[in-house]
Amino acid sequence: MHRKLLFAGAILLVAALAAMAADAVTGKWRMEQEGFGGGPTRVSTLDLKADGATLTGTLTQPGFGQPGDAPPPPTTTPISNGKVDGNNISFDVAMTFGDNSFTMKYAGAITGSDMKVTITVPGFQGGDPRTFEATAKKQ
Repeated sequence: MHRKLLFAGAILLVAALAAMAADAVTGKWRMEQEGFGGGPTRVSTLDLKADGATLTGTLTQPGFGQPGDAPPPPTTTPISNGKVDGNNISFDVAMTFGDNSFTMKYAGAITGSDMKVTITVPGFQGGDPRTFEATAKKQ
């Protein structure tokens, strides 16, 4: 009898922890990262939804334009391969610029309403990948 109660309690505890992790991840996040080449800070929005160990959502980021031109509208891109492991998340974002397509990899750790994010961009023309750090706050 005690074993059954302990087993049932353990299952409820695991379910409660998974629900808490989903609540910590699910929602809108305002992410800031340093601008490219010393430019202004880039502000993006992550709209995430955790369902167990699966993460879905979108990334909305400012468009890229030529210096002096009016900035293009923001673009919203779905995330793929999203995963949740406790307070750690990871996902990919496929991007296309002109004839170039590549996948950026995101990995983050959530503490309360803050998230530290590492973004890895593949190297161009056979170069080494580059990483960028960003911070996000849950809205």
